[in-house]
Amino acid sequence: MTYDRLVCANCASPVAEGRCPVCRASRERMQEPGLFAGLNPAMLIALMVILVAALALLAHQAV
Repeated sequence: MTYDRLVCANCASPVAEGRCPVCRASRERMQEPGLFAGLNPAMLIALMVILVAALALLAHQAV
């Protein structure tokens, strides 16, 4: 989700405009890069497939 469509509950203006301190803080927090911000969806799916395969292998070895 991007902040350009969000409306501030404090001042009822778009968060992208940053009219009040709450808007500005929310906008800055949303612009910070997250843990998986640099990964594209294909990489996230590949990581999930690898994780599921590793869990299946562990479950198979435990039985």
